Amino acid sequence: MFRNALDLSRSTVRITVDGKPIDAPEGETVAGVLVRMEPFHARTNPVSDERRAPYCMMGVCFECLVRIDGTSSIQACLVPVKAGMVVERQAGPREVA
Repeated sequence: MFRNALDLSRSTVRITVDGKPIDAPEGETVAGVLVRMEPFHARTNPVSDERRAPYCMMGVCFECLVRIDGTSSIQACLVPVKAGMVVERQAGPREVA
């Protein structure tokens, strides 16, 4: 559905999304990785269990909330990938710290 518009000659880093290893160009956001993956979503709605995907890609809509390295409710569109990062799609209600 989507493709990466970044310069693919950049070095890549390996992250894990829902237990699956993924290579991504340095500088790409976590949301950018998620929109290229199947199934296409970042989280599920806490009421209807409907899948929600990154929408605005600039931190306004909060549709891209994920768990990164054990911390939940992080906006994936604002976080660049880092080597070894562990990402999980968020299911259910947000956790409040």
